[in-house]
Amino acid sequence: MVQIEASISESVGQEVPIPRNATAEAEPKNIKQPDVDGEYVAAEKLNKELINTEFAPIMEPGHRRVSKDTADGILFQFEDEPSYYYVVTTYISYLVLLIIGHVRDFFGKRFHKDDYKYLKDSDGYAPLYNHFDNFYVRRLKFRINDCFSRPTMGVPGRMIRLLNRYSTDNNSSFKLTGDTSLSLNVSSYNYLGFAQSHGPCAVAVEKAVRENGLSTCSASTTCGNYGIHLEVEELTAKFVGKPASLIFSQGFGTNSTVFSALMGPGSLIISDELNHASIRFGSRQSGANIRVFKHNNMTDLERVLREVISQGQPRTHRPYTKILVVIEGLYSMEGNFADLPRIMELKKRYKFYLFIDEAHSIGAIGPHGGGICDYFGIPTTDVDILMGTFTKSFGAAGGYVASSLEIVNKLRVTNPGYIYAESMSPAVLAQIKSSFLEIMDQSPGSIGLERIERLAFNSRYVRLGLKRLGFIIYGNDDSPVVPLLLYNPGKINAFSHEMLKRGVSIVVVGYPACPLLTSRVRFCFSASHNKADLDYILRACDEIGEKLQLKISSGAAGEDVGKTNFENIKKKQGWYSPPRWSIEDVISRGVEDTLKQ
Repeated sequence: MVQIEASISESVGQEVPIPRNATAEAEPKNIKQPDVDGEYVAAEKLNKELINTEFAPIMEPGHRRVSKDTADGILFQFEDEPSYYYVVTTYISYLVLLIIGHVRDFFGKRFHKDDYKYLKDSDGYAPLYNHFDNFYVRRLKFRINDCFSRPTMGVPGRMIRLLNRYSTDNNSSFKLTGDTSLSLNVSSYNYLGFAQSHGPCAVAVEKAVRENGLSTCSASTTCGNYGIHLEVEELTAKFVGKPASLIFSQGFGTNSTVFSALMGPGSLIISDELNHASIRFGSRQSGANIRVFKHNNMTDLERVLREVISQGQPRTHRPYTKILVVIEGLYSMEGNFADLPRIMELKKRYKFYLFIDEAHSIGAIGPHGGGICDYFGIPTTDVDILMGTFTKSFGAAGGYVASSLEIVNKLRVTNPGYIYAESMSPAVLAQIKSSFLEIMDQSPGSIGLERIERLAFNSRYVRLGLKRLGFIIYGNDDSPVVPLLLYNPGKINAFSHEMLKRGVSIVVVGYPACPLLTSRVRFCFSASHNKADLDYILRACDEIGEKLQLKISSGAAGEDVGKTNFENIKKKQGWYSPPRWSIEDVISRGVEDTLKQ
């Protein structure tokens, strides 16, 4: 596999040799070993090559910016739509795939019956799968199955090591070749770059394992917690600005169990239509009535609020006992932020409770990494319940709920995810604690603020570059999640393969994870990347975009330093002659224009 060009390593100014074959994992020469006192040797003795593949040194001190709301209309940026040509050809592509799939099934059921036995009644047993539900997986997903769930090893930092594999049965299963490939990682939620095998976090984790072992082997309500468990709860509450917090061993489990402890029959949950599956699952478990409003559409949210307040519960029309509006701070598939200022206006007017899922926004946005409230400058005391996870920005696992002391105490005795689930591992708690201390600048030699500002710079720099190259990009400019629209299903695996040939690991997304028409690449940028990495990605996208005809935007979103004025766009001449930037101009102007915004 062709790997990242050596120019990346050279531009970093550090010795980070990346072999072009990259088929065998480099053995670090100075792995930490316990000394006579049981302590580990200093992190600086680690092999420099290993360190830089996990977290790249910053190229210039100026490659940083503050992530905060501005007055340039950033929240409601222009989103291009494809021409009818791309819409029609995308639907035709799916139609062709469906026809071919049904033809293969028709003949397969007659001539290869053993391959379809799990779709038919057999010896009195009902079919294991529904034929229609299974059709998409068999006839569409398997065609590009090699783009998903690629096995990896090591730390998913700036770079990631893939276990090479191959298939002999049309992607139904895979076998490992025995060698590996090193690639630039823009697929992990490693927003602040804490996925590292060295440094203060790694040392703290190793110490926690030696002192406390790996697990309490029980739920918190059975054998209690370690002292570090309470420390992390206090740190979490302090960081998000709430009186108390409760931590859970799983992020998905946090949302899937918290609503049943807060809501019930007679109450109402109003949820954004693009909320995470864990929120949907937990809401259904609660037994409360559920209403959905259009994604980030405050007019529709207000319409729903007026209707449910005036009409009450179905059939009885009795008033709801309580109303909880549930949103996310950063929507990970769209890359956009919740319209929190407008939601707070509605909250004051209609007196509902507000629950914000900050799984992707906590640590990743805001001047201090405090999430969506920090980004907009809204006090967290105005929000009733804040939820988040430690799996993204903190490089750990688990989730939390932060609120008033009364609500947290209620959750301790009523939430099944806390009562019955295993207590969080001391090693994970140590990772969370040490990352919190670094972000809050409370540990020696911390670079927490640098991580936050590097992430903000990286996010804006790449977004602006991709827009100027002519790609259709979704989301807010300060979002570390950057969706690049592909549309045609054939371009999903083509883009993934082309990027992998150039030594870049990405995530591609298709239906049903996103609407049928809007297949996409989801780049996830990190503080561990530097400008050389970003330039390499832009050059790769430029080449592939030309080959796959992906530069189909109007160009409006990428000009005027990335700002958008809807009235000016409508008045512009030459709408159908979209402006385009060369890759050299994009890179030469990128830093200056990113810092201007």
